Amino acid sequence: MPMSDALPSDPAGTAGLRPAPSLPPLREVIARHGLAARKSLGQHFLLDLNLTGRIARAAGDLAVGTTIEIGPGPGGLTRALLDAGARRVIAIERDDRAIAIQQEIADAYPGRLEILAGDALDIDAATLGDTPRRIVANLPYNISTVLLIGWLRKAHCFESLTLMFQKEVVDRLAAAPRDPDYGRLSVITQWRCDVRPLFNIAREAFTPPPKVVSTVVRLIPRAAPAADVRMESLEKVTAAAFGQRRKMLRSSLKPLGDAEDLLAAAGITPTARAEELSVDDFCALARVLDGRATPGGRGPASP
Repeated sequence: MPMSDALPSDPAGTAGLRPAPSLPPLREVIARHGLAARKSLGQHFLLDLNLTGRIARAAGDLAVGTTIEIGPGPGGLTRALLDAGARRVIAIERDDRAIAIQQEIADAYPGRLEILAGDALDIDAATLGDTPRRIVANLPYNISTVLLIGWLRKAHCFESLTLMFQKEVVDRLAAAPRDPDYGRLSVITQWRCDVRPLFNIAREAFTPPPKVVSTVVRLIPRAAPAADVRMESLEKVTAAAFGQRRKMLRSSLKPLGDAEDLLAAAGITPTARAEELSVDDFCALARVLDGRATPGGRGPASP
């Protein structure tokens, strides 16, 4: 899906969707709770309610199941999700200052917002709430890809993931073979999900502004992975191949054993380079690796 140009900000945070009558403007909330963004937490607050509303609408039908938000901060996206009709929102937040803000929002939307205090890296989102389960989040940039890899391991537990990353990360998620951005993250994500970049958001829309443009992307987990291989094997193959992406695969895959034999069994030319292989090609390599590691030569089913 083509993306629009980066959208301008609404510095006052008053355009588009409006907060519930009992809730004050976001900037007032931030000042009252002393919620200055902390670099250590990767915080960049999105105060433009026009944009938070657009993100909420991009997440699809929120009226059933559970919507999980990561690092809600001052609650602009939380409000938008609830205003968009989310039946149940679970907000995961480790910053005590933001938890107090979330409680005010919960009071304004009785019975619809649950606050989970803790680090998203330590919480298994795949077990939260009831299904269909989806994640909608402006992710802290410093842990965004680590979180994503964890969710991909349990992608079958989610209906969708509507996430905001640095634009360069989304470029990697959606990249095709021979594209400079094509790499490990491209292969693993596309193996498990349909990747749909949606729209860019300008730096100026955030407080404080990050150094880069951000992009919202929607990931739709496939009913079954693109191939029946283990994610661990796919990670090993892509790590070796892209770890030395300028080398021919017969050299870069040597850490996995007999590279020539591995490539022959997968039907791949040994002089090819990582950037030339499709997702299916990497899956073929992972399948051979699975067979080598499993008694009887049959790889176990993917998670």
